[in-house]
Amino acid sequence: MLYDLRHSDLQVRWLVTLLLATLGTSYLFGAWMGRSLRGIQSPQSGGDIRTGGEAMMAMQMPPDSTVVTERPVSMAEMGEEHHHVDRDLLIQDTHVHMPMYAVIAACLSVIALGLALPRWAGLSIIALLFAAPWLDFAGMWLTKLASPRFAIVTLAGGWAMALGYTIVAVLATYQMWWRKQ
Repeated sequence: MLYDLRHSDLQVRWLVTLLLATLGTSYLFGAWMGRSLRGIQSPQSGGDIRTGGEAMMAMQMPPDSTVVTERPVSMAEMGEEHHHVDRDLLIQDTHVHMPMYAVIAACLSVIALGLALPRWAGLSIIALLFAAPWLDFAGMWLTKLASPRFAIVTLAGGWAMALGYTIVAVLATYQMWWRKQ
C-alpha cells in the first residue's frame, strides 16, 4: 500500500488527527443545528423543514437584494448594538465556518510538511494552524456564554491563523526560491 497512515510520519498523523477532530466538531454542530429544526427530530411533531413552519430554527437570511443608503450618524448611535449574536447563529456559524478553517489549516500544513524543519517545529506549526479555529470559536462561545472579556480569545484565534500563515508562507518562499541546495 502506497499510502498507509499507520506507518506515516508523525507530522502527517498529527495533521490528520487535528483535521478529523476539527471537521468532526463542525459536524457535531451541524447535528445540533439539525436537532434545533424540530421537524427533523420526528415527523409526527408537526414541523416540516420544507414548509418553513414553526419548527424552523430562526436563522437570519440575507435579503434577495441589497439597498444601500447613506445618512449622518451621531456619536450616540455609534454605541448602539446593531448586530445580535444568539445561540442559533453561533451554532450555524460554527457548523459552516469551522470546516473552511480546517481545510485552510490542512492546506497550509501540507505545505509545512514539505519544509526543511526540525520535527518539533513542523508539529508546532501544524498545532498552531489547527489551534486557530479552536481559539476563534471557543472565544465566540465563551463571549456569549460566560463574559464579553473572552472576545480576546477570538482575537487570539485570528492572530494565530495570521501567524501560522506568515510562518508557512515566508519559510516556503525562502526555501523554494532563495535557499541553496
